[in-house]
Amino acid sequence: MKRLWQNKATLGYIGVLAVCLAIGMLAGYTPLAARIDDLAYDWTVKLNQLPAPTGQAIVLAIDDATYQNMGGIAHDRRMLAQALELLAKAPPKVVVIDLLLADEEGDSAEDQRLEKAMRATKSLVLVADQGEQGWQEPLSRFPRAAVGHDRSDINSNDGVTRTIPLEARAEKKHYWTLAIEALRLARGRPIVESPTDLQIGDELIPAPLTETSDRALRVDWGELAQPISLWDLVQKPERVSQLAGKVVFIGVTSMSAVRDRVKTPIGEKSGVEVHAQLFETLARGKFLTDARDGTVLGFCALACVLAGALFAWRSGWTAYLLAAALLVGVHVWPFALFRSGIVFPYFAPVAVAWLSVSGAASYQHFVVRRQLRRSETERSRYQQAIHWVTHEMRTPLTAIQGSSELMGRYNLPEEKRNQIAQMINSESKRLARMIQTFLDVERLSDGQMELKKERFAAGDIVQACLERVRPLADRKDMRIGIDGELAGEVIGDRELMEYAVYNLMTNAVKYSPASTEISVACRQEGDQLRLSIRDQGIGMDERELRKIFQKFYRTKRAEASGETGTGIGLSIVEQIVRRHGGKMEVTSAVGKGSCFTVVLPAYSRASRGPSVSV
Repeated sequence: MKRLWQNKATLGYIGVLAVCLAIGMLAGYTPLAARIDDLAYDWTVKLNQLPAPTGQAIVLAIDDATYQNMGGIAHDRRMLAQALELLAKAPPKVVVIDLLLADEEGDSAEDQRLEKAMRATKSLVLVADQGEQGWQEPLSRFPRAAVGHDRSDINSNDGVTRTIPLEARAEKKHYWTLAIEALRLARGRPIVESPTDLQIGDELIPAPLTETSDRALRVDWGELAQPISLWDLVQKPERVSQLAGKVVFIGVTSMSAVRDRVKTPIGEKSGVEVHAQLFETLARGKFLTDARDGTVLGFCALACVLAGALFAWRSGWTAYLLAAALLVGVHVWPFALFRSGIVFPYFAPVAVAWLSVSGAASYQHFVVRRQLRRSETERSRYQQAIHWVTHEMRTPLTAIQGSSELMGRYNLPEEKRNQIAQMINSESKRLARMIQTFLDVERLSDGQMELKKERFAAGDIVQACLERVRPLADRKDMRIGIDGELAGEVIGDRELMEYAVYNLMTNAVKYSPASTEISVACRQEGDQLRLSIRDQGIGMDERELRKIFQKFYRTKRAEASGETGTGIGLSIVEQIVRRHGGKMEVTSAVGKGSCFTVVLPAYSRASRGPSVSV
């Protein structure tokens, strides 16, 4: 039984942990979990923000000073033309213009100047924008080496750009992002596509093609090189040497004029700065990749197993200290992996770890409490057994001891010696039966013993108990009478039932005043046998009646009577009767006595099958 219970406890423990793992993993796919994962990612980006990894990209900014001193937004193309003319003196490797040149301007002279400057610029990338009316592309008059899109993260739930789609497809047209076109021109190598990545020369870019992401790539938000103001470059043309051999991104950074403000984990930025940041990520060649679902599941399962093992193999403060260390480790793990370029979800592992630790701790707590209660119950039963043995065996042992002293101290007549010897023999047999009864009751309590199935007359049990109780009644000048005929038969364990009836009779004698009467009745009523023992003793009130069969319970009047007792006998009687399929009924009134009735299934000859003769 113990091994079976241990197996059940282990299976239950595993089941609790499995449920914690399942709930934690499912919670990781909820919108709330996605929001928490994004916040944790943004915080991690800010903690790990490093200086520009390559310094290959520089933003030539059309900022507030440029607009104030060079004519404002209406003269964007004149500013671009002047910027390209200055850059021609110290040619950059690639020039990216993040200004949409899709409309005809009224000033043809500015467009002609810009067109001329573009023709003198090698490796020029222009921008195409996807609007509600479709793609807006640069005018065909403006020469270019490539055209790229300027989209940010359109799939972000909170408007924060964490990834940028490298590819955009719409209306049967396909554009790469500005940054990857700039990288292609800077490396002088084509873009090689595969379902899982892109390749430019020796560099593999982990941007798988999916239905929704359009080869989205996480941006490494390191600090960019300080942008150079176009107005500052106009004022100090010698600074153009700083742009030689670089990839120059020209665009509007004035937040009052820029049309594409982009929210990022490190704050709001202009679109040209975001694409320059993406170029730096591509040029560095060390990318942030999302952990695989299988890896996340494996880590969560490991956290769950560790939480279960901690509370299975450790207890007390040691288990809770190790569990706290596990929780800290799970919280820190995503931030540690980020430094290695792996983006690990935050919510699911933390939810699994907390649920597993809480579930394991709670389960083990209740299991330990149950085991403690079982241990206390066994200890209590052991104490009860000792008290029972002491109480029940005192009488025969005293008789044997006293008789043996008489035989040894005095020279008794042969007849008297034989009488005492018979009494010692009788009491020793009684003691042996008592010990056997005690063992049977213990086994009965543990469920280790099956009742004997024998048919016997209830009257025989009553008569046998009367013979044993009568000497006790005679000492108190009490009369024990039989009310009516002792009728009825039962099926069960004769010795245990004899013990139960004897205990009820001795209690009636013990707690009744001298010179009173005890009445015993045994009759069959239908399919029930009712054996009643009525006394004229101290009686009990209703509150005491509800507790009378509890182990070790004794009424205050019983304790005040001076009679010795342990409060065990009635609990054993009730258990014996219940195991025989019966019940105990008690009626009592204070100062008027009590009536204990044993109700048992009666043996009926009519219930037997007909006999068959051959």
